[in-house]
Amino acid sequence: MKYMIPLCLVYIAEYFINQGLYELLYFNHIWLSEKEQYRWYQVDYQLGVFISRSSVNVFKINKLWTLPVLQCVNVAILTAQVFLRFIPNIWIIFALVLFEGLLGGAAFVNTFYKISEDIEAEFKEFSLAAATIADSVGISIAGAISIPAHNRICSLNLKM
Repeated sequence: MKYMIPLCLVYIAEYFINQGLYELLYFNHIWLSEKEQYRWYQVDYQLGVFISRSSVNVFKINKLWTLPVLQCVNVAILTAQVFLRFIPNIWIIFALVLFEGLLGGAAFVNTFYKISEDIEAEFKEFSLAAATIADSVGISIAGAISIPAHNRICSLNLKM
């Protein structure tokens, strides 16, 4: 559970951003349309995931609990942006989205790395298999939360 809970929480926050907020994080009157901005957020996010999942041999994170804390900070900042529009430039959003991907990828790879290093051989295979449930549960919970949250935000008719 000490590996599964942080991973699950990171994925809840991460996929809440992806499924509930990306479509609402757009800037008017820039060189990218709303649809293009959404697609570039996805590319940016996946780039962050790729980089961090490829970096465990260079940079290891032992305190897995820090990752969901930081991802929840991302949720708070990006949710506030949807309502308050205080971030003046899309490049700052791109940096936050890249950071979101870095955190998600780091949570995934470091969780499985820590299990492979810390768990006794006789329990390792079971532990690795059990930990895969955490990301799926997190994604599912995020979907259950983000759909009504997104719909509610859209019903507020906020000035975008």
